Amino acid sequence: MKVKDIMTKSVISLNDDDTVEKAAQIMQQNNIGAVPVCKNGKVIGIVTDRDIAIRSASQSGGAESKFVRDIMSANPVTGSPDMNLEDASRVMSDKQIRRLPIVENKNVVGMVSLGDLAVNPKSNTQAGDALSSISENNYSAF
Repeated sequence: MKVKDIMTKSVISLNDDDTVEKAAQIMQQNNIGAVPVCKNGKVIGIVTDRDIAIRSASQSGGAESKFVRDIMSANPVTGSPDMNLEDASRVMSDKQIRRLPIVENKNVVGMVSLGDLAVNPKSNTQAGDALSSISENNYSAF
């Protein structure tokens, strides 16, 4: 099975000059935790709810005066619509990411999350393995 068979196709994106406040509002309105950031139609980053909570909150100034480009993860890992689900799961596991923007001709055409993989009977084992790898504790002590 291919990523294009399970990906979310209606993807909302942000521009790099959008505010953090706008990003948070979009996430809240659409009940999503990550939004690709585009410039001239091309993916240049991804901003997550964690970026807003950690990166934005740790900087001075309000969310209405900060830009997405200042807190996003640049050069995000992406997948293609024709990659198989096992490969997508492996990429997510190796890179320790929970969401994978799907790109075709440098344009975002979809998004796949661990949740998408988990609810698909043909990929739920790989999703479990990916989640285990992503959730591994990389710290020696707390």
